[in-house]
Amino acid sequence: MYRARYRGGWFLTSDPVRLGVAGLGRAFMLMVPTFDADARVKLTAAAAPRAESRAAFEEQYGGVAYPTVEELCADPSVEAIYIATPHQMHVDHVLAAARAGKHILVEKPLAISMEDAETMVAAANEAGVHLIVGPSHSFDPPVELAAQLIASGKFGQLRMIQALNYTDFLYRPRRPEELRTEEGGGVLFSQAIHQIDVVRRLAGGMGEKIYAMTGAWDPKRPTEGAFTALMNFEGGCVANLTYSGYAHFDSDIWMNDVGELGQRKLAGAYGDARRALMDLDPDDEARLKTTRTFGSGKTVDAKHNEHFGPVIALCDRADLKLTPDGVEVFGDTERGFIEVTFGPAPRRTVNDALVAAVRQNKAPVQTGAWGLASLEVCHAILQSASTGQPVDLRQQCKTNEEEQTG
Repeated sequence: MYRARYRGGWFLTSDPVRLGVAGLGRAFMLMVPTFDADARVKLTAAAAPRAESRAAFEEQYGGVAYPTVEELCADPSVEAIYIATPHQMHVDHVLAAARAGKHILVEKPLAISMEDAETMVAAANEAGVHLIVGPSHSFDPPVELAAQLIASGKFGQLRMIQALNYTDFLYRPRRPEELRTEEGGGVLFSQAIHQIDVVRRLAGGMGEKIYAMTGAWDPKRPTEGAFTALMNFEGGCVANLTYSGYAHFDSDIWMNDVGELGQRKLAGAYGDARRALMDLDPDDEARLKTTRTFGSGKTVDAKHNEHFGPVIALCDRADLKLTPDGVEVFGDTERGFIEVTFGPAPRRTVNDALVAAVRQNKAPVQTGAWGLASLEVCHAILQSASTGQPVDLRQQCKTNEEEQTG
């Protein structure tokens, strides 16, 4: 039986993974329904700067909620840490967890700078702990099903992917740094990373070049709110990625009116995101964001699998359309649908990866090296948009390929 050692004894395969949570904000709130529905994971401790969030965690889950992540990492009862702090804090918190010998699930993006991301991957490797990057939409069950169908060769070679998403992202409540690109703000590091992960998962991961343009069209939200990119892969596939977070057209109408988090979209809600921000100053907006954190906000009532907008994979003998409930197959002469059951938890595949890593020493696709390569694509989009030239992706993707296969 596989056993993992901790300072007070051993964890057995049948034991739930004792998870500490660093950060009790919006990212954690989106994972709460999955953690609550899965007996394989036990929320054991947490760290957060807000006393209200710490008190709410202790009341709901027991254990200890610490003021600092370093104190959380020192807790001997915790064997893995979910890092859900702001992007710019990831590097310090991943390094603290690695030094403490904890396995790590870190929110996307892995980091903001490539240098920090490389340091994090090296630290996890040196400590001998698993570093998983997510949740990202590459974990979505319909994405995994489509990836398996493509890899099987049943429909011939994958030729092209079209990925589109139009949301209200830029007009959701933001802290000031979330509107500064250099601090990880805008749609590239928070949203493009999802689309990049999905496309890489379907195309096999190894990109070659990318050519991109970005849009920053609202002086009151001075960061990238949109982008479009053309990316090709070693296997011959070419992908088009387009995203806008300017809160006009909503592409969820193409996803059967199911929202990104698997919730049914409410009729009559058009314009709510922009409307909520009217006449707010930055301090008011930051306070509004705290209403979405643990102890203040509400969890999402998901009824379907999550998605990240329309994605169509074009193969020799069929086009595969991803939906929240499965994959629609448009073959040469027949059309069919392969269902993906929802539940029992909205993001069960993230927990699958965490439990397999911690209990079976089995790494998922979305390792630190995977996250590093996806982050490189984000930077390449910015670079290409700035220079007007395509950017070569092959060096980092080859490094990721070697780690995955070696």
